[in-house]
Amino acid sequence: MRRLWIQLNLLALLLLPATNILAHEVRPSFLELRETAPNFYLMTWKVPALGDYRLGITPHLPDSCRVINQPVWTQAGGAFVEHAQVGCDRTLEGQVLAVDRLDATLTDVLVRIETADGLVRSARLTPTSTSFVVPAQPGPMMVIRAYTGLGVEHILFGVDHLLFVLCLMFLVHEIRKLLATVTAFTLAHSITLAAATLGFVRVPAAPVEATIALSIVFLARELSRGESLRSAVTQSYPWLVAFSFGLLHGLGFAGALAEVGLPQREIPLALFAFNIGVELGQLAFIIAVLLLVRAFRFLPLRMPSWSPVAAGYVIGTVAAFWVFARLSVAA
Repeated sequence: MRRLWIQLNLLALLLLPATNILAHEVRPSFLELRETAPNFYLMTWKVPALGDYRLGITPHLPDSCRVINQPVWTQAGGAFVEHAQVGCDRTLEGQVLAVDRLDATLTDVLVRIETADGLVRSARLTPTSTSFVVPAQPGPMMVIRAYTGLGVEHILFGVDHLLFVLCLMFLVHEIRKLLATVTAFTLAHSITLAAATLGFVRVPAAPVEATIALSIVFLARELSRGESLRSAVTQSYPWLVAFSFGLLHGLGFAGALAEVGLPQREIPLALFAFNIGVELGQLAFIIAVLLLVRAFRFLPLRMPSWSPVAAGYVIGTVAAFWVFARLSVAA
C-alpha cells in the first residue's frame, strides 16, 4: 500500500508544476464563415486573449476571397472577437482555408463554415495541421472528428479536472470501487454537460469554475486528514462524492463548449462527440497513471508515512488559490 502512495505522490509532483491560475490557459480559437448572400460571408474570428494582448494567429482566406469592410474588434470573456464581411469570387468548395502562425502555438482552431442552404462544414486545425480543403459535401465524420478532438484537448489541458480524478485515485484503493467511482463521475458530468449545452441549465462560468476548484479542496482535505479520520461518506460511498461533484465539472465542460458553439443542425452529434472526447481523454489519463504506477514499482523508493497527508496539503493549497483567483475574475 505504501508503495502505491509513493507512486501517486510522485505523479502529483509531476502534475502540479503544469498548473496555472485558471488551469485552462490552452483555449481553442474559433473561425466561422456564415454565408449571407451567394459567395458573401459574415466572418467571426475569436482568439484567446493574453491579458491585453491577443494570440498572434490570423485566418488565411483562400486567394479568391477578400475582406470588404473594416473589421470590428471587441474583447469579452477572455478573448478578442473580430467581425468582418468577406466576399469571394466563387464558392469555397475545393479551396484551402488556413490559419497563419498556428504552428508556433499550443492552441487549436475550430472552423465552421455555414452556407446559405444551412449545410455546415466543420474542421479542427492544430499546430501540426494548419489548413484544410473545404469539401464539396459535408459529412457527419467532420463534426465527429472536430468535436471529439476538442473534448480530448479540454480534459487533457484541464489540470483541475485531472487533479480531481487523481484525488479520487488517492482516496479509493480497490480497483472495483475505483471503477464505480470514476463511472459515477462520468455519468454525472455527462448529464450536466448535456443539460447546460441544450439550454436547460444556465449558470455563470466564473462561479462554476470556482466551485470546481472548491471540489478539489474538499478531496484534498480528506487526503490531509488521514485514512482513519475521513468522513464516512468518503470512505463508504466515494461514488456518491464523485457523482455530486461530477455535476459541477459537467457545467465546466459545457462552458468550454459554449466558447466555440455547436452546429445548429447537428447539435446532438457534436455534443455526443465532445463528450466522447472528454471520456477518451479521461481514460487516457487514468491508464497513464496506472502504467506510471506500475513502472515505479521497479524503483527503490521509500517515503515517510506522512507523505499522503503532505500531498493533500499541496493539492489543497493549489486548488484554494484557484478558488480565490476565479472568484476575483467574477467580481
